Amino acid sequence: MVLSHRQREELNKAIADYLRSNGFEHSLEEFTKEAKIEGDLEKKHVGLLEKKWTSVIRLQKKVMDLELKLNETEREFQSGVPTREKRSSKDWIPRPPAKYSLSGHRSTISRVVFHPKYSVMVSASEDATIKVWDYETGDFERTLKGHTNSVQDICFDYTGKYLASCSADMSIRLWDFETYECIKTLQGHDHNVSSISFLPSGDYIISASRDKTIKLWEVATGYCTKTFLGHREWVRMVKPNTDGSLLASASNDQTVRVWVVATKECKLELREHDHVVECVAWAPESAHQNLNEATGAEIFNNMDGQEVKKGARSGPFLVSGSRDKTIKIWDISTEVCIMTLHGHDNWVRGVLFHPGGTYIISAADDKTIRIWDYKNKRCMKTLEAHEHFVTCLDFHRAAPYVITGSVDLTLKVWECR
Repeated sequence: MVLSHRQREELNKAIADYLRSNGFEHSLEEFTKEAKIEGDLEKKHVGLLEKKWTSVIRLQKKVMDLELKLNETEREFQSGVPTREKRSSKDWIPRPPAKYSLSGHRSTISRVVFHPKYSVMVSASEDATIKVWDYETGDFERTLKGHTNSVQDICFDYTGKYLASCSADMSIRLWDFETYECIKTLQGHDHNVSSISFLPSGDYIISASRDKTIKLWEVATGYCTKTFLGHREWVRMVKPNTDGSLLASASNDQTVRVWVVATKECKLELREHDHVVECVAWAPESAHQNLNEATGAEIFNNMDGQEVKKGARSGPFLVSGSRDKTIKIWDISTEVCIMTLHGHDNWVRGVLFHPGGTYIISAADDKTIRIWDYKNKRCMKTLEAHEHFVTCLDFHRAAPYVITGSVDLTLKVWECR
């Protein structure tokens, strides 16, 4: 590339400024002589080389992202995949490249969640902080501080007014998400609190801990009203069903358990995983028909136009992910595993159903997120999501976005189409 006389002069002066500001006096003297630079350097040359350099790096990254997006679009076009405008929202899936890759945490990101109403997402980290971001613009908004050890899990109530967090400091904190202040600290667990969820009513919080227990807390008073005992090891995750009558828990004892909230009774114990069960999620109503079709049930209309379900399972259904690298789907009514999905090459750390019920999405320590067409028992898409283990993910209930968090300290926003 040939530079004009003026461009050469500007470049030489920028190099001279760089040498001077970094103390390379001998090199500066020789360079000034050879480049025949006369007079003092102007103010506009100060830091110019560094600015140009960082601009080039930024532009290169933008070009690479655009090339990725173009290649992905070409592949989709050649394979006849419809665009987001032509596809139903229940078929939207995350596609590369990530819309945003956000950094700010100083340690592993342990959980990411979307706000139920605003265009914000929240991340929890082993650096003991909680951060709030705008997922539409990629802007960082604020940091919530209060925990004194790794923040393990976070969740919103259905209104989005309250955020609950739990930590390895053995406490649970309740935050007012309008003032961003901690309004309650709940103490009662004897070890690391690893999972937290609001019951659908918003009046109670359920937590799971390394002390092998699950506890139910009243939000209004902050009191623990029930303790569920049964797991023999660390309880990794606990999730309530849609009406809050049942809980599902995953544990280091390699089991998934289902509990009746009203009586504290362990309704069933599911034992087919061969390693720690990391995560668990309930299937939405929208997934029931696909699950029935996947297990061979016949669903048709009779002569009167009424729907007939021959051999259909009533559910409810659960999905679990484990360190044995598998994902299992369970029918709670019959207490059996109806499907096992193989494909991940390392621990499965997060799993959830697509809001439309069509797919299952999982995150794992093989650095990928995978989209499963479980009706046909196959992995339909694999995204190389992060440079290190993918620890968590969330799928927005209404907007076309997925978020992931990782050991690589980044939080990524993926657009769906």
